[in-house]
Order: sequence, then C-alpha cells, then structure tokens
Amino acid sequence: MAFTVTPRGTGVRFAIHVQPRSRKPGIDGVHGDALRVRVQAPPVEGAANEAVVAVLAAALGVPSRAVRIAAGASGRQKIVDIDGVDAAVALSRLLAT
Repeated sequence: MAFTVTPRGTGVRFAIHVQPRSRKPGIDGVHGDALRVRVQAPPVEGAANEAVVAVLAAALGVPSRAVRIAAGASGRQKIVDIDGVDAAVALSRLLAT
C-alpha cells in the first residue's frame, strides 16, 4: 500500500510515522503507507506531538490549530486531520519537501 491523502470534510486525513529525537526536523519521505515526520523533541509529555503539529502546519501552509492528531497520540504511528487544504494540494506540498 502507498501513502494516500484522503479528503475529509473541509480538509484531509493521512497516516504519519513519527521519528522523535531527530537531528533535523521535517518531512522525510514515505515510510510504508505513512508520511515520515522527523522532530527534534523527545516523546515525553506531548512534546513530540506538538512538534509534529508545527512541522505539518509549516509544510502545508496552515495554522497550527488546523492540524489535529486523530489517532495514535501515544505511538509513532498516527492519523492526522488537517483542515483548510484539499487532497491534491496536500499531497503535492508534503511530497515536495
């Protein structure tokens, strides 16, 4: 299965694989059927989740409040919902970084 961005309401939903404690934060391609998101924050007290929200918001050009972790808040595999962007734009911005 390949990475997919699914339209959902006024935004999109997709899977991510988080790599905490990375040297350089950002989007780093695809990991299986999920987008790999690297963050410098450790996976302690929600720090990595906050960093994930910031990385995705910056990559997609949306405010942080438009990014929500829908599932998997305590694991590396997560499902995120992003409001205010359509699937085609999200896919092109995420894979272009």
